[in-house]
Amino acid sequence: MTRPPTTRPTDGPADNDIPRAPESSGAWDLSTARRSAAPGQGPAAAPRARPRRGPADPVKALMHRHRDLCERAVDPLEIAAGLEAHGVTDRTAARFRHRDVFSLAEELYARVPRGTEPPRHDLEPAPQPAGRPFRVLRALLPGALCALTVTAARLTVGGARLAVIAAGAAAVGAALAYAVRRGPLRTGRGAGLPWALWLAAYAVAGNGLLAALVTGGPDGGPGGSDGWAADPAAAVGLTLAVAPATWCARLFAVRARRGLATSRGLEEFTGRSRPLLLGTVALFLSVLAAVLLTGRLAYGHGSFASAIAPGALLFLARLLALHGFAPAATAGLRAAACAEAAALALLLAGRLPGCGVLARPVTAVVEAGGAGAVPAAVCGAAGLALLARAAAVLARASAHSARPSTPEQHYTH
Repeated sequence: MTRPPTTRPTDGPADNDIPRAPESSGAWDLSTARRSAAPGQGPAAAPRARPRRGPADPVKALMHRHRDLCERAVDPLEIAAGLEAHGVTDRTAARFRHRDVFSLAEELYARVPRGTEPPRHDLEPAPQPAGRPFRVLRALLPGALCALTVTAARLTVGGARLAVIAAGAAAVGAALAYAVRRGPLRTGRGAGLPWALWLAAYAVAGNGLLAALVTGGPDGGPGGSDGWAADPAAAVGLTLAVAPATWCARLFAVRARRGLATSRGLEEFTGRSRPLLLGTVALFLSVLAAVLLTGRLAYGHGSFASAIAPGALLFLARLLALHGFAPAATAGLRAAACAEAAALALLLAGRLPGCGVLARPVTAVVEAGGAGAVPAAVCGAAGLALLARAAAVLARASAHSARPSTPEQHYTH
């Protein structure tokens, strides 16, 4: 009598139909199990694999963290500059699966929606009353008024001369204020203005006062026969230097923005912007030297080094303030102005009984290199410090982030 054949259960697959992992592996092949198991077998037929843990979208967290920056940006370059300002480098961008910060900024710019409302009226550049000739005239106006004032003062005497000097100084001051509050030298704030005024005034009249203090004077005011002599060449040269400073500032800003647009990495942009900065400073110094030399030939005397050093310092400070580094610019101007004031104060303090030793360092410098050696050394040292600072910070993309208007509109305004 034979046993009846054993029937196969119908509530599940046979043992030889259940997919098994290879003997060499201790894990299930999830795709094979899903294809082999019949529908409705439940979790016992094919064990579920644990989902992979990890950021499926690594850019999403960064997008939410910098959402305000991405929503306000007018192009990917502004996002790249903002990310760099927050410490994001090309190495950081690699962790977000991008080759550099610019590539990461392009994705953020594409993924974050921006408002469609029209730009505010107060962010638009003001209409120009005239074209390029007006801008050139605005930059040359302070130097022209100063040259006219110096010429008129040399042709008059007495009370008329004092009136000419006072009126001319007021006109030159108004022209300078108008020139630096409009166009490429505009910063929106008076960064270090009192210190800048002191340095400019010292370049014009400080050397004569210092020389008079060393010799026991002065007995009168500036320009008098018994007072101290002012430097007309320095006055005309520094005011005429407003024009090349304007053009050099615009040149640096526009070229840097173009380099930012064509660079594909922060290192490449830094390699381009730092030589551009040094070339711009060298160009300004060359033009300033030519202007000061012309003034010296026209008026017969003047200290060359004591005028070119303050001019370079003022230009570097303005360049830093233009790109958002006003505290560093103010610190450099303040240090130079305080050092010049200290030199005058030490000479005056040396006249007190028993305090003659205080005046000896300044007297030794004046006897060795003339009165112009003091501002040349002081402003030269401060200028080198600002140049080193500018070479470090103005090579960053964040220093050239986009403004409400285009770079050409902003820097030709």
